[in-house]
Amino acid sequence: MEWMIMGILAAGVAAFFLWGIWGERKKERKIRREIHDSYGKIPKRKYSGEELAGIPGFYAAHRKENQIDEITWDDLGMDEIFFSMNHTYSSAGQEYLYYALHTPALTPEETDGERAAWFGAHEKEREELQFLFRRLGRSGKYSIYDYLMYLDGVEEQGIGQAIFLDLLLIFFVCLIPFSPSLGMTGLFVLLMINMYSYMKQKGEVEPYLVSFAYVRRILDFSDQIRRVEIPVLGKEWEELRQLGKQFGNFRSSAVWGMRGSTMAGDPLSVFMDYINMILHLDIIAFRVMLREVKKHLSDIDRMVELIGRTEAAIAVASWRESLRNGWCCPTFTQEGSLELREMYHPLLAEPVKNSIYTAKGVLVTGSNASGKSTFLRGMALNALLAQTVHTCTAEGYIAPMYRIFTSMSLRDDLESGESYYMVEIRALKRILDEAARDGSPVLCCVDEVLRGTNTVERIAASAQILKSLQAPKVLCIAATHDIELAELLKGYYGNYHFEEKIEGEDIFFPYRLLSGKAQTRNAIRLLGIMGYEERIIRAAEEMAARFVESGEWRFE
Repeated sequence: MEWMIMGILAAGVAAFFLWGIWGERKKERKIRREIHDSYGKIPKRKYSGEELAGIPGFYAAHRKENQIDEITWDDLGMDEIFFSMNHTYSSAGQEYLYYALHTPALTPEETDGERAAWFGAHEKEREELQFLFRRLGRSGKYSIYDYLMYLDGVEEQGIGQAIFLDLLLIFFVCLIPFSPSLGMTGLFVLLMINMYSYMKQKGEVEPYLVSFAYVRRILDFSDQIRRVEIPVLGKEWEELRQLGKQFGNFRSSAVWGMRGSTMAGDPLSVFMDYINMILHLDIIAFRVMLREVKKHLSDIDRMVELIGRTEAAIAVASWRESLRNGWCCPTFTQEGSLELREMYHPLLAEPVKNSIYTAKGVLVTGSNASGKSTFLRGMALNALLAQTVHTCTAEGYIAPMYRIFTSMSLRDDLESGESYYMVEIRALKRILDEAARDGSPVLCCVDEVLRGTNTVERIAASAQILKSLQAPKVLCIAATHDIELAELLKGYYGNYHFEEKIEGEDIFFPYRLLSGKAQTRNAIRLLGIMGYEERIIRAAEEMAARFVESGEWRFE
């Protein structure tokens, strides 16, 4: 009977164990299926405010010259581009991708399209890495670099005192057989001191264990991904191996220093809590881990970079697959001309593609909603994507490597009290300053130059600013409503335009880039389509005709 009961209990334990294994396998299959099915599709993630605040962590820790500024980032809607491209599962991956989109290469040696191309062609290895990145996960509500900087700011304390007290405690234990009263008294006093000290220090140490936990995950993860053979990442895998060898003391100390955070609740942990309370082993281990992390912050940073860059390349491969309207790799030249064939904006579901070849500045005219701003954004965006993720939403892209600046979607600065015009002239001044500086060629895209001031001064100042931007190693693409600028600058800028079509009481926009300046003036006619009174429309047309004839405005 007893054997039967034992057998039933053993079978129950075995069944429970097998059920757990089966559940884990089922969960793993589900994750792998999700990874496979989501490749080449636009991510539909929801971001919490805390996560959004942490995404710029790697970028904020690696600011350097020639990264695009926040005006250009906002003008080009790069947050939306990032979200559409962010097919990552780890904080390291998404933080590096955000950094990469801010950091255009300025030499061919800095570009890297090989990794994304390789991952696009090797499904098995790509999905295995993605599964591992999914297990690594995100760092919670803070950036990796918040955790690292948190640790870097902690004051190091020596372990000599704790070791001395441990040795003294052992001395009193050994003294008990020879002098029981003295040994027991000394032991009791030391136990009280150690327990009080432990509770005080444990509370100070606990908040930092989360930071150590992610460092430990990074170290363990670097060991795991190196087991996946990726020929294009041979150097990176070897570098990760060499970097990981620096953390032997951290790993061994983590066995004690992080035991409570990883094994809480089991009987062994309860027993170890009492041992730690008496001997401070976990506190000693914490001090060692802190010293090792602070000593090797640059190594951890490099590991995060290598890991993040790898997953960012996978995200780029997935984004390329999602571009149903086509994409190409850029060709970089030393010449000053720019050629874009069948270019489109990647956020448009049904875009109209346009082509342009130019060796000098371009002035684009046309009415509102005709496509000017979208075209400018598409040009600047393709230049940025070419130099960051080696991918263009076009059939062909040939151009130099630019320093990229825009002045497009500006607004009043309410915090500083600056008007739109002041914000605008500051934005333009930064472009003029950059154009005067030595370095790589400058590509600048400017939408509606000086729209924040009156017509006469706008045209005069705009003409001089745009003329100044027609300089060696500067390519300026500007859009304007002012046909006068097209005439004034025809010797400096090539003229292109977009037009609208009005048929009866309807208006539509072909969104096709055409040579020459805009010839139609349909703003007043559009008032009629929108239902304005005929007397207003007729009076406006007559007033405009008189101005064209005489150059003066007057009411009659």
